[in-house]
Amino acid sequence: MSPGLGGLYLKALTGFTKRGGELPTRVYERVGVGVDAEHLASYNQVCGFRLSDELPATYLHVVAFPLQVKLMTDADFPFPLIGTVHVANRIVQHRPVGVGERVDLRVHGENLRPHPKGTQFDMISAASVDGAVVWRGTSTYLRRGPGSGGSVPDPVPMPTSRWHVPGDIGRRYAAVSGDRNPIHLHPLAARVFGFRRAIAHGMWSKARCLAAFEGRLGGGFEVDVRFKLPVLLPGVVGFYADQGTGRFGLTDVGGTRPYLSGVVGSL
Repeated sequence: MSPGLGGLYLKALTGFTKRGGELPTRVYERVGVGVDAEHLASYNQVCGFRLSDELPATYLHVVAFPLQVKLMTDADFPFPLIGTVHVANRIVQHRPVGVGERVDLRVHGENLRPHPKGTQFDMISAASVDGAVVWRGTSTYLRRGPGSGGSVPDPVPMPTSRWHVPGDIGRRYAAVSGDRNPIHLHPLAARVFGFRRAIAHGMWSKARCLAAFEGRLGGGFEVDVRFKLPVLLPGVVGFYADQGTGRFGLTDVGGTRPYLSGVVGSL
């Protein structure tokens, strides 16, 4: 059974006294996980994917996410969940996963390391069918604090199209993902955490970008993104994609502020 995110978020409120340390080596697992077709259809609609008998590559992140939260809210996890920022996500899909297939999930943490703005670590999620890994996700999280120094900003390409991001997309994505962080749900709640308005989920932004490539990718591919700046809701963003290099991203409409940068390519 999937861990209940509501109870885990309440548990996260008790974790503010955590002060760092080593990542636990524990692995959480779910075996024989199936997909609810209605839930998948709702997810596809929110993120811009077509209805299909194959899972979007970002969907298994949603399925594995409760296991990540369970691990990050354990008493021996070194950082509090609240205030820990999702800064990057890499997905490797070795082959498409069918709606009717059942997968075995494994989640663990690794690679604790310095970051220019604090400390970062990876949460690794893997999905297997009949013992073979078919999908692997790496979510990189940042805990702000004393860091390792400055970083060089990436150049921002000019967008080639504009997308309108509705004000309720945070609530809609929360409903299908279970990620009900208050910064995504309401402007008043977001202001408590320093944002002028509610902000879009990073994984919604990634999924929406990947949907723009639908039908152009093979069965096996890798998609890697960095979350740069928050997308305020509602808003208008610019999207760019270079078919030759596989690089893509989201910016403001003037192409001066990067929200997300990524690259996608076949295995």
